[in-house]
Amino acid sequence: MELAHSLLLNEEALAQITEAKRPVFIFEWLRFLDKVLVAANKTDVKEKQKKLVEQLTGLISSSPGPPTRKLLAKNLAALYSIGDTFTVFQTLDKCNDIIRNKDDTAAYLPTKLAAVACVGAFYEKMGRMLGSAFPETVNNLLKSLKSAESQGRSEILMSLQKVLNGLGGAAASSHRDIYKNARSLLTDRSMAVRCAVAKCLLELQNEAVFMWTAELENIATLCFKALENSNYGVRVAVSKLLGTVMATALMPKQATVMRQNVKRATLDEVLELMATGFLRGGSGFLKSGGEMLKVGGSVNREVRVGVTQAYVVFVTTLGGQWLERSFATFLSHVLDLVSHPRATQTHVEAVYSRRCVSFILRATVGSLLGEKAQIAAAKEICQAIGKQMKAVEAVVNDTSGENKSGAADIAASQHVMVCALQELGSLVQSLNATASPLIQEASIGLLEIVTSVLLHPSMAARLAAAWCLRCVAVALPFQLTPFLDRCAERLNNLKTSPEAVSGYSFAMAALLGGVHQCPLGIPHAKGKMVVSIAEDLLRTAAQNSRLSLQRTQAGWLLLGALMTLGPSVVRYHLPKMLLLWRNVFPRSLKELEAEKARGDSFTWQVTLEGRAGALCAMRSFVAHCPELLTEDVIRKLMTPIECAMTMMSHIPSVIKAHGAHLKASAAMVRLRLYDILALLPPKTYEGSFNALLRELVAEFTLTENSA
Repeated sequence: MELAHSLLLNEEALAQITEAKRPVFIFEWLRFLDKVLVAANKTDVKEKQKKLVEQLTGLISSSPGPPTRKLLAKNLAALYSIGDTFTVFQTLDKCNDIIRNKDDTAAYLPTKLAAVACVGAFYEKMGRMLGSAFPETVNNLLKSLKSAESQGRSEILMSLQKVLNGLGGAAASSHRDIYKNARSLLTDRSMAVRCAVAKCLLELQNEAVFMWTAELENIATLCFKALENSNYGVRVAVSKLLGTVMATALMPKQATVMRQNVKRATLDEVLELMATGFLRGGSGFLKSGGEMLKVGGSVNREVRVGVTQAYVVFVTTLGGQWLERSFATFLSHVLDLVSHPRATQTHVEAVYSRRCVSFILRATVGSLLGEKAQIAAAKEICQAIGKQMKAVEAVVNDTSGENKSGAADIAASQHVMVCALQELGSLVQSLNATASPLIQEASIGLLEIVTSVLLHPSMAARLAAAWCLRCVAVALPFQLTPFLDRCAERLNNLKTSPEAVSGYSFAMAALLGGVHQCPLGIPHAKGKMVVSIAEDLLRTAAQNSRLSLQRTQAGWLLLGALMTLGPSVVRYHLPKMLLLWRNVFPRSLKELEAEKARGDSFTWQVTLEGRAGALCAMRSFVAHCPELLTEDVIRKLMTPIECAMTMMSHIPSVIKAHGAHLKASAAMVRLRLYDILALLPPKTYEGSFNALLRELVAEFTLTENSA
């Protein structure tokens, strides 16, 4: 290979090696040439240029592979830009002749592709110097684009992108021709072609004003269609095109505006176009027929993800200052997306849309705004949460029944709450100690607003509020103990409200889980307080059927959270915990059969939730207090765990008898059981392998899941 390291190709050495090794030898020479050309003496290059051009152009016809043709094109272009340009038009004509050739055989394809790559490299490197030949070159490329197969289409589009890059505004006469030929390929069945078109159009929009004025709607529709059934590469390329075109339509480049009297799009118009893709996908706008008027039919997931990325590109292109000025409008718009019925038709779709909107907020607010602007953004988010909560309270307190759409409003508001609270929590956590004005300024009322969401009718919103409070406590550790006390007090005062029991126990569990991130910790006595609250909840769960479920879940959740405080706290409460765990499961098959005979649908739901909670607290104990896992403790833990395994085989008959709504609770019991077994040494439950294997086989073969 050392023989390949020379300015000219060593033809003698090439002739002596076997046919199979020649392409590798040539590739090695091209790699060496790539490094050496830029550093070589210009006189040396000019002396050997004629021979070098002959050798390189000769390689075009030798059917080079993709890496070789890329280096070949790069070296030829570099050679002309460093040395003399006398023969450049001659070489360009030679490449154009190869491209024009009607030979469509597979054997000739690599030669054609190499010629296409060379044309692109020439224009990229020498640009306007080749201006006189460009109309013919572009026409030639566009003509062969029509008959090319996918690999050819992709290479021609990449070449056109380089031509546009090199010529800039000088290629204006061909802009519309390139656009017309390229746009139809944005929905090509080959993903590589879609990527190449998106990159070519992205280059074109730098100079072609019509793309972000007259053609703006068409470009948007095409991009949405291009995202259907796309892969990651296509989503990145298309979202970059869509986001950039939208940003340019809103704020055109100064030079372009000076040249022509351009009508700028308004922010509302641009956001409405983007929202169409997010909510309706590639089905076009209202004028494209009745398809849009039907509410049914969900958006292809790839389209929603692609449009999400386009939002991020759009804001990033406009920059941090723009986001700072327009944050209120932008926030209102993205939160409207997630509350729209079309974005949340099923539970899975709603979760997906929430993830998309959270990504838009995190990727823009989290990376483009400075400290001061982030505090302003947090205030804005607080206001949005407060406004939503007021609307929810109005629906909840409306006893007259006049508000018919109340349930739908609450369902929509939970998605807004989740996204807003997640972003608020992330903002406060990244601001750290500088977030204190948000807590201390009474006019903002961050704590009151977030705490009010703990009473939201939706569980998802309550969980998000709890997580947000934890973020505040981690950012400002001196607030942790007062938060805990306040939640404990409210839980005590509002223990007759199911939402309050659920919401405040979520908040306490979240705060306890955040203690290990706070260097200050919490007073030792707080552990005792949590245990007594949890015990009280579990003891009184059976007294009021309206609160049974919430109190059972809350009691076990608090005990599970307590375990995260580690062995120093848990040691004192371990005997009590072992007793609680033992009592929550039936001790024998006889007890289990008796339970099945007397239970009804509701009591079974409470029982299953209680057992899932107990297993979860056990898992938390095993994970956070390994020092306390003596042989004796493991033996005592195994009693309820073995009971849980026995119960698993009886659950299908319980579901059959009492209804499919128990499936979710039963799945939770299974999940928690597998969770804890994964942490324990397998030796400890060797005797239950048979029963466990039966359950695992049923899981993997989806025996219970007819869907």
